[in-house]
Amino acid sequence: MQVLTATYVISSPDVAQCPAADRPEYAFIGRSNVGKSSLINSICNSQKLAKTSSSPGKTQLINHFAIESISTIKSPRAKWYLVDLPGYGYAKISQSSRRRWEQMIENYLRKRENLVNVFVLIDSRHSPQKIDLEFLTKLALWKVPFTLAFTKSDKEKPGAVERNVKAFLDAMRETWQFLPQGFVTSATKNKGREEILAFIDKSNNPETEG
Repeated sequence: MQVLTATYVISSPDVAQCPAADRPEYAFIGRSNVGKSSLINSICNSQKLAKTSSSPGKTQLINHFAIESISTIKSPRAKWYLVDLPGYGYAKISQSSRRRWEQMIENYLRKRENLVNVFVLIDSRHSPQKIDLEFLTKLALWKVPFTLAFTKSDKEKPGAVERNVKAFLDAMRETWQFLPQGFVTSATKNKGREEILAFIDKSNNPETEG
């Protein structure tokens, strides 16, 4: 898949205010400071699309980007949404604001009818984190389809990244019968970019599977 254009559309405080659900939609979420904005920019081949920050918790709304791409499966151009969701975990906000924030995310994930897949970002530099595993359990409870994207693989030695990814999947195996698909990524080196775009391309054209 080749991304032709990626355009910011709107930031919404609630799922009811999101754009019309008239095209496939793919959301990105992860712990605060996991490298979400950098990965989104890498995928869209734009360094200024999603705002990056060294301070966790900057994304506090549901951010929609309109993507137009050329499929490698079909020749016509495809239109879809990429959604940047607020991170979970650390953020310097009050408890009441945090609850509203969490409810906003849950409502979006459970009610957005055109949501095809959620990319859950996991920091590949660290051992399995309880907060990530708990969030995946919630997605399963809500019956939300997801894949894993292990970020910042360029920040650690390959052996350490491999061990951390294996440890995370092993932690999932303790309670999961089937593991989701996963990608090891680096926004700096565009690692995993083509694989994620191919996954989206295939998801946009499910009738071609098999």
